[in-house]
Amino acid sequence: MAEIKSAGPEAGAYVLDKVSASEELARQWSQSPSTAVHETQARDAGDSESALVFRIGEEWLALGTGVINEVADARPAHSLPHQRNRAVLGVLNIRGALRICVSLARLFQLGAENAKPTGHHLLVAMHEGQTLVFPVDEVAGVHRYDPSTVGAAPTTLAHAATQYTLGLLDWRGRKVGLLDHGLLFYALNRSMT
Repeated sequence: MAEIKSAGPEAGAYVLDKVSASEELARQWSQSPSTAVHETQARDAGDSESALVFRIGEEWLALGTGVINEVADARPAHSLPHQRNRAVLGVLNIRGALRICVSLARLFQLGAENAKPTGHHLLVAMHEGQTLVFPVDEVAGVHRYDPSTVGAAPTTLAHAATQYTLGLLDWRGRKVGLLDHGLLFYALNRSMT
């Protein structure tokens, strides 16, 4: 500990870089070999952004990894009395803190109007100090991409998700809607107050 203090701020940065590199290596080893190789090749090609790809119903969407805190197993939400926003399912206990659970399926009008939201996983996301939880049906993993390759969202897209979409990513032969997390959190915050 004394060596780091006497070495100056560069030593602290060096240690933190080593920790980040170790975490990245551990994450790659935990993935299937083909995915880890694909992500390494993408990084070598100059990609600089990443997003978590997930499915809600039949829709594939992505949210920037910078706002994702964790992916948790689904659990029942406790309803909130007098809640006017149909997308708000209630609150969940995530690591000892109550978090608001929001159905993106209801918000984006995906599927039947009165269908009960199902989700096998929970995305815990935080933006500007606000934490929200989103139930999703499937989490595919992290996708690295070059921001210049994000395609425009088609204006013919009928879903309400269009207004929250930055553009489309190419992922495993599919088009995935990259969500604008800033706009999403802003709109949800306004609708809950």
